[in-house]
Amino acid sequence: MTDQLLIIDDDAALGQAIAQGLGAKGYVCRHQATATQALETMAAQPCDLLLTDLRLEGTDGLELCARVTEAYPDVPVIVMTAFGNLDAAITAIRAGAYDFISKPVDLEVLDIALKRALRHRALHSEVRRLREAAGAHAPFEQLLGESAPMEKIFDLMDRVARAEVPVLITGGTGTGKELVAQAIHARSNRCDGPFLALNCAAVPETLLEDELFGHLHGAYTGSRGPRQGLLQSARGGTVFLDEIGDMPLGLQPKLLRVLQERRFRPVGSDSEVEIDVRVLAATHHQLEDEIADGRFRQDLYYRLAVVQIELPLLRERGNDVLLLAQHFIASAAARAGKEVRGMSSAAAQQLLAYEWPGNVRELQNCVERAVVLARYDQITPEDLPDKLQALRSTLVRRGEPGELELLSLEEIERRHILAVLDHVNGKRVKAAELLGIDRKTLYRKLERWGFEVEEG
Repeated sequence: MTDQLLIIDDDAALGQAIAQGLGAKGYVCRHQATATQALETMAAQPCDLLLTDLRLEGTDGLELCARVTEAYPDVPVIVMTAFGNLDAAITAIRAGAYDFISKPVDLEVLDIALKRALRHRALHSEVRRLREAAGAHAPFEQLLGESAPMEKIFDLMDRVARAEVPVLITGGTGTGKELVAQAIHARSNRCDGPFLALNCAAVPETLLEDELFGHLHGAYTGSRGPRQGLLQSARGGTVFLDEIGDMPLGLQPKLLRVLQERRFRPVGSDSEVEIDVRVLAATHHQLEDEIADGRFRQDLYYRLAVVQIELPLLRERGNDVLLLAQHFIASAAARAGKEVRGMSSAAAQQLLAYEWPGNVRELQNCVERAVVLARYDQITPEDLPDKLQALRSTLVRRGEPGELELLSLEEIERRHILAVLDHVNGKRVKAAELLGIDRKTLYRKLERWGFEVEEG
């Protein structure tokens, strides 16, 4: 650990003792006695964290906190307050402090608070970096991602884009399979031709055959004139067959023949038509299981899956969640005419904590809703859906991909109650009503956390 910590306390002995104790835990500590000295030190040599006493000679800790958070928004400030002084703690949070610690200082408790603040700082910096990355040119049109799984996908897409082989795109619902197909088409030699998509699960079998192959006049009752199917209309381009796993079994041999012989016979015709299209297909089904159950032809699978691209679930993509969210914020804000430019680090934590069963599509819907409801220039946790706000634990991503820390429910409850108290300007009766707990229960919790409480 090489985190730089600046300690401000006019009690030189106490400041040096804290610096020595934290130094043994791996922090690089500097100590100053006044706010003025602290600001001069930070101007000359920035730090990662600031720990200040509330009461200082001259400029006090609250003013120092406000000035630091304005000049150095990436530097979390932790304020040390007299034991049990709840009002001072709330005032410090309002001044921009990230957290507060009661005196006398417990080094173990302080170490936990500092580590939490460092993770907050890292996440805040990541959100800002991803905001800039989201505005940069995506490697494949609207496809965004920096995670290792997506880098592999981009590499594979780049290698198959100019080939003429069929590609089978698989992955969960909402992972962006059609976007991948569009991106492959845009990079292919057929990019100047049409890209026509058909959802095989959304069309009845009789109509699906007509959509693909077209028909001649009078081919069936009610047909009006000849009609070209997608395989003819997309000449020189690409046909994308979404949800291919739901294609009726009786129609699969006809598609197989198209892929093998590059010709087909329109409905009601005695002659064949040659095709000049590339076929891309996608499904959320495991086609191997569908084959074993007799619902999908094995030979068609092999023809479609000359190259297979398996898209990862959103929860497997790490900080891509934030990169995508920032992209969706920008587009949703533009459509809504709102000045929403990003998300708070607390909202980012909530996005990272959620499992996203609906994948990218669910994230997009969530962000668009949050932009509409946002009251400030960034999305906060209060703007997110109830299912994200109701998470009973907070998962915070640390430096290594996939490494997580689970906060205790006690700590989550403490921070939530203090946030509610801040919201109601310290009115404890009102806070108890909003929290849905008895007033005496609130008082007992505050006393357990070291706050002096007087009823009334």
